[in-house]
Amino acid sequence: MDEEYKKLLEKQQYYMAGDHSGVKVCTWTKKSLREEGVCYKDKFYGIRAHLCLQMSPAMNFCGLDCIFCWRDRHDEPFTTIDEPKEIIKKCIEGQRYLLSGFGGNEKANQDKVKEAQNPKHVALSLSGETLAYPRISELIKEFHKVGFTTFVVTNGQFPKVMKKMESPTQLYVSVDAPNEKLLEKIDRPKDGKLAWKNLVESLDVLRELKNKTRTTLRLTLVKGKNMVHPEQYAELITRSDAKFIEVKAYMYVGASQGRLEIENMPRHPEVVEFAKEIGTYCGYKIIDEQIESRVVLMMKKDTKDRIMKFD
Repeated sequence: MDEEYKKLLEKQQYYMAGDHSGVKVCTWTKKSLREEGVCYKDKFYGIRAHLCLQMSPAMNFCGLDCIFCWRDRHDEPFTTIDEPKEIIKKCIEGQRYLLSGFGGNEKANQDKVKEAQNPKHVALSLSGETLAYPRISELIKEFHKVGFTTFVVTNGQFPKVMKKMESPTQLYVSVDAPNEKLLEKIDRPKDGKLAWKNLVESLDVLRELKNKTRTTLRLTLVKGKNMVHPEQYAELITRSDAKFIEVKAYMYVGASQGRLEIENMPRHPEVVEFAKEIGTYCGYKIIDEQIESRVVLMMKKDTKDRIMKFD
């Protein structure tokens, strides 16, 4: 990876876990350690926020340049390929390093701080496009071998990889627009001719995988930009037959501040209202919510296995 870009990431408190892999401690992990609340994945699915590791094996590449993304886009080819086992080892080392200050933090729950030295959940969604990493299937397998649950997020541009890779614990596809025309404006794909086709194909693959993994669609709402055509979002949801639908507000942070205004960040009641509109067309309903994160969870109906159980 370009050295200047690496320096920028490290300045932003990313820990490089190889040539193109990195880890960064989530705000909610820190809040959980200080007993200040937990992330919505904890509330919705039972993931323990203080044991969650947020990483990416593809810090160097994303084929989209979404207007709402808080990261700076960066596209470089994979030259040196980080080894899956080494990525995991270095990510855990990085997590420990980044959390080292909590050992002397009077506000932190020291039992949690001790437990956090050995994370058990991994969110492969930090930066870049996860499925662009050529050895993604091996990486998921290795995480599972050492006892991790895996939440993998993809932008829907690698349907063929999705179809063949090892199934994670929960698989997300991001749906940022209800139709092709808006997708080009919101996601600004590098290859505009294939982006919509790839997304639709990814939704079909997600439907095929519903018996192998927990399937999820994530809708990021940008006020004044993509909060339109709820019936078209509903068509995409129905096509995917995803178990979970997360409808979440765009947050006015990071690089997105150079592209959008704070007025583009919908309030939680607006997220709820738009989610309900979508639900009228596809039969999904709001099951849970987290006001602090401006996010709601939708399902056809709640199920006992929604909240995962751990030792």
